[in-house]
Amino acid sequence: LAAQLDIVEVRQSEIALVFEDGVCKGVLLPGRHAYWKGVRQRSFRVFDRSHPRLPDDLDRHALRVPAVLEQIQVFSVQPFEKAALFIDRKFVEILGPGDFVFWKSALSVDVTKVDMRIQHVEIPSQELLTKDRVTLRINFVFQYRVVDEMRVLTEVKDLQTQLYILFQLALREYVGNLTLDEILQKKEEIGPFVLDRVKPELVSLGLESSQAGVKDVILPGEIRDIMNQVLIAEKRAQANVITRREETASTRNLLNTAKLMEENPLLFRLKELEYMERLTEKVSEINVNGGSRLLDQLRSILLSGQ
Repeated sequence: LAAQLDIVEVRQSEIALVFEDGVCKGVLLPGRHAYWKGVRQRSFRVFDRSHPRLPDDLDRHALRVPAVLEQIQVFSVQPFEKAALFIDRKFVEILGPGDFVFWKSALSVDVTKVDMRIQHVEIPSQELLTKDRVTLRINFVFQYRVVDEMRVLTEVKDLQTQLYILFQLALREYVGNLTLDEILQKKEEIGPFVLDRVKPELVSLGLESSQAGVKDVILPGEIRDIMNQVLIAEKRAQANVITRREETASTRNLLNTAKLMEENPLLFRLKELEYMERLTEKVSEINVNGGSRLLDQLRSILLSGQ
């Protein structure tokens, strides 16, 4: 009987694939399995599930068999990601982009991924107290990227929370040492200061950041109303100064013109003719009777009309 059978022994920690004429037909779980020999060429491939990762030389098309799909687990790492592989809660290696297939077994398999692209993070506004005890809110944004994926994946817990705490503490330190007016004047300096302050901590987390800044500074309603009133008063004062300056310049020009006409009668006569021309533009018809002093008559008519 033994000569007519193909007998396969699968141990407790093993699993086997059955191939007929090179095509995968199913899975053999632990136990003793016997098959009649026949016209089909049958082969078996046994895998040790204490090493759950499937070998690279296994044809991936064999994994599409429904019985095989029930015995495997697949982890995908995108082109912009890196991942840490943990087997039985122990770190094994860093995985690059690709699909990774593992047997389901008594050993747990975990893959923790991290995005290697530039990340944009916004620190939500929280109440901060200035040096002159004014409460304000600041929305802060920054960019970072992972440079040490090993440290991020194996040593850092809840990266977003860690970043939030770091930048929030640096913001409180900066705002607490300045008055409200100083903060509004130096708003562009907040980003570089905070970035320089948290740089050592970012390095310890396996990150680097090159850009950060303030998105919004939100003032309490009362302070905002007061500042609006101050701004309106300043603009009115500036407008009054400009008006007075223009009036002074205009008066000075009139005085200079009067002095010139006083010293030069011909210039006075030309100015008089210029104004007569402007006045006659508004008159529809003028009748003048002969004589050699037509301009004098026209002048007397216009003056009498005024």
